[in-house]
Amino acid sequence: MARATVSRQVDAQPRVRRGYFECRYGQLHVHNAIPPGGGFEEGTPLLCLHKSPMSGALFQRFLPLSARDRSVYAPDIPGFGDSDPPASRASIADYAGALEDFLDTMRFRQLDVLGYTLGALIAAELAIARPSQIRRVVLTSVPVLSEADREGLRRAPASVASSLDVAQLSSEWRRMLESYGAGAAPEVVLKAFADKLRNGAQGAWAASAALQYPIRERLSLITQQVLVLRPRDDLWDSTLRVRELLPRARFVDLPEQGAALFEMAPGLVADTVREFLRG
Repeated sequence: MARATVSRQVDAQPRVRRGYFECRYGQLHVHNAIPPGGGFEEGTPLLCLHKSPMSGALFQRFLPLSARDRSVYAPDIPGFGDSDPPASRASIADYAGALEDFLDTMRFRQLDVLGYTLGALIAAELAIARPSQIRRVVLTSVPVLSEADREGLRRAPASVASSLDVAQLSSEWRRMLESYGAGAAPEVVLKAFADKLRNGAQGAWAASAALQYPIRERLSLITQQVLVLRPRDDLWDSTLRVRELLPRARFVDLPEQGAALFEMAPGLVADTVREFLRG
């Protein structure tokens, strides 16, 4: 009997679920993974915030690996995935406010937060707004943009989702392939492209919010311990600028990884983040 009990404990896997919660913009769709033991001996919960124009499904492979010893939540940021959108253009503070509604509903005493590109800006805003509740912060691919970067984004073409032009769709598909690299699994790229098409209009709003966000002023206000993950993607150089603003942050360069970091190397990221959160 004892051997059977031990076997079941070893074989037990985190439970991955989805649910809806209320926020100021309507319903917030959340991907969630719970430790096998039911959460009685788990560590501080982890909130994961995706990049634009993706959704919380980006963390599908990361969630069960990270939930072995803590509950992990990956909401679709309002307007993305299956979460209701804001009625008008939102700021980074507005997105953070909607997620604060979720934190209040869950009554977290403390939690850690991980943000990826757009999610990194929202994570920073949450950390600043709730320094006693947010314990540690993980920032990935952070858009600390130069003026040249900003000007390039301002001149970027309109969202692909706003066009039925086959040539534009084809061009966007080629950019996606180039961004993810030759080693990315086809199903990963296809899913990312579908998410981009689905969330394209909201992605344009989020890009505008990111451009208007005073990131240099805001990042310097973070008081928590910070881990910065730096894959070799479009923000490789941009992310390095975080060092100027958060000189005490711990940096982990991931030059072998690119835009598909959480989809293609979830184990590597989960182990790196777990070490930081435990330290």
